[in-house]
Amino acid sequence: MAGVVGVRDWKVAGLVLLMVSSAAWAGGGQGQAHQTHSAAATQASLAQAKQQLEQQQAQVRQLQDTVAKQESDSKQASQRLQQQDQTIAKMQQELQALHTKPAVGHR
Repeated sequence: MAGVVGVRDWKVAGLVLLMVSSAAWAGGGQGQAHQTHSAAATQASLAQAKQQLEQQQAQVRQLQDTVAKQESDSKQASQRLQQQDQTIAKMQQELQALHTKPAVGHR
């Protein structure tokens, strides 16, 4: 009878091993599916981050263009003011020269 019990033990052990390996295999598939889902989520997140970066870079370029235009406008305005100041100074000199000239015929 000891031989029969030994065979039965082997059958039970084999059945348990088969069940454990099946569960592990099924769980491994779920783990792989989870990893695939996680990788897909990471890719989506990466794509979204890249899109946000591109939008922010476009905004930075637009702001740089705006600043460059404002600097150019400011420089032009400064040059116009400097020209006007020179014209005013020249006119003041001419006016001063007219005031200091003796009037002809008024003695």
